[in-house]
Amino acid sequence: MTEETFDELKTVKTGSAKKILNQYKLRQTSRQISHKDSSVLGELGALAIKIVIIVAVFTLIFTFFYGFYRSTEPDMTPMVKSGDLVIFYRLDKNYAIGDLLLLDFQGQRQVRRVVARTGDVVDIADGGLSINGATQQEPQIYHSTWPYENGAAFPLTVGEGQVFVLGDARENATDSRVYGAVSTDDTLGTVITIIRRRGL
Repeated sequence: MTEETFDELKTVKTGSAKKILNQYKLRQTSRQISHKDSSVLGELGALAIKIVIIVAVFTLIFTFFYGFYRSTEPDMTPMVKSGDLVIFYRLDKNYAIGDLLLLDFQGQRQVRRVVARTGDVVDIADGGLSINGATQQEPQIYHSTWPYENGAAFPLTVGEGQVFVLGDARENATDSRVYGAVSTDDTLGTVITIIRRRGL
């Protein structure tokens, strides 16, 4: 074998080695890119699962524990105004005097104030509210409280498991003066937060 032939073979082998090396590097780069794509897809999948879980938890909470209601009537002015967002707790129906609750009357949701509970005797006369013979001082109420001509008869004793509710805007509010005392089982829950319309 001549020296020239040997050099040619050497050149061919070197070129083949470089070609093989380049192909190997290309395969390695492709694998790295593929691995990165898989990692990104995995992270996106994990993020999607977390979002679904969070949405499911919020849906559960606000279906069985809490609720939202946007007021559409003026009967609780100035405490609750039309357009205000009301948040209520569904599981608390052990109402105290002065609590605000949410109820449904003839398909219309209402926020009303509890003024009497089981066993209390309610009387409305001479523009005033009397509970168990005591005239009530209501500094947050700016209107006189009168009975309605075709409404409930007074004095009225609140039955077992019932509450007597009134709207704060006493002149025209549809409340227990119209439909009498209401069963706590028929109420939707206790109002816990009122978000003013201008704050949304």
